[in-house]
Amino acid sequence: MELKRVVVTGLGAITPLGKTVEETWTNLVNGVSGSAPIARFDTSKFKTKFACEVKDYDPKEYFDRKEVRKLDIYAQFALIAADQAVADAELDSEGIDQNEVGVIWGTGIGGIKTFLDEAVDYAKGDGTPRLSPFFIPKMIADIAPGHISMKYGYRGPNFGTVSACASSTNAIGEAYNLIRLGKANAFVTGGSEAAINEAGVGGFNSMQALSTRNDDPQTASRPFDKGRDGFVMGEGGVSLILEEYEHAVARGAKIYCEVVGAGMTADAHHLTAPHPEGLGAKRVMVNALKDNGIDPSEVDYINVHGTSTPLGDIAETKAIKEVFGDHAYKLNISSTKSMTGHLLGAAGAIESMACILAINNDIVPPTINHFEDDPDIDNKLNFTFHKAQERKVKVALSNTFGFGGHNASVVFKAL
Repeated sequence: MELKRVVVTGLGAITPLGKTVEETWTNLVNGVSGSAPIARFDTSKFKTKFACEVKDYDPKEYFDRKEVRKLDIYAQFALIAADQAVADAELDSEGIDQNEVGVIWGTGIGGIKTFLDEAVDYAKGDGTPRLSPFFIPKMIADIAPGHISMKYGYRGPNFGTVSACASSTNAIGEAYNLIRLGKANAFVTGGSEAAINEAGVGGFNSMQALSTRNDDPQTASRPFDKGRDGFVMGEGGVSLILEEYEHAVARGAKIYCEVVGAGMTADAHHLTAPHPEGLGAKRVMVNALKDNGIDPSEVDYINVHGTSTPLGDIAETKAIKEVFGDHAYKLNISSTKSMTGHLLGAAGAIESMACILAINNDIVPPTINHFEDDPDIDNKLNFTFHKAQERKVKVALSNTFGFGGHNASVVFKAL
């Protein structure tokens, strides 16, 4: 069968750098750090006391009191981002066949704040299980796409993807593949995460995964820097509207770019560490590029996983050099996690948005917080350190790699 073409027709975002796509993009291009001391809970006894929170977030600005009681913060972020994207794409306008629109949403953890609150309340009691009737439907990782579908009446394929930090890239890839196969006309996709709480920060601290640079939070996320000491946790939600090309053209939709590839692999190596030679990362990029026969030499920009962890940054760099050869030195690479922090299951969504906007604006956002070259990383590569760089971006690749060895990549191309 002839596979259908897939395009991006809408974007929405609430992130550590802004509560809209425009505000987030402006701060990305300007190299603004979203990291600051944590305001949401008392960190005095925690090893890490900072994160990239959504600033001045008040759910009552978006939801009524009854809705807030039913929604974990990760689902709130999902609905806010989806609302913006649906409006941007005019996917709720008259004439949209709701049976042909689906929702696929990624999250690595889901409603961890809800689980924590219920567990704490139970532990404080007398053992009687007085749990909220909303406990389970607030906590489960698939509830965000459920809420989005119910709000708009979208009755197409609907599910959540959970693959740690690759979750929302997997969501985008699944939406892309189902549209290619003619299973739906459009999808609301993306991801959200809200794990900046005692359980999330404490858990990652116990793994020694987080930076502990408490004296200078804004420079703590240091991808590819010799002094990097772990990632900085972020939160938020980003949504993309993926749509079949002819369907988008027929209704006169604004088109940002085309989705031309999605790859998924496993390291099959270690619980949390990447394969030291980046084998899974190498294969996932190759697979994503093969989808539509994109030659590595056509890629202009890679938004890397680049978490600022000692092992991960080295492995990804090795994989890029293997896949792209001499062309690796001609393309731009950047880790926007240096500014947004690591949005965990939502990382792929915000980083895909950065790729899409790089294509639309011909500018590559920077990797900030580089102070000293790491001798184990090839610093002849263009990591777009310090400042955004203007260049024609026709093809952009986004990488995400998760605990458990989950790897996912997606490729975007200018029309």
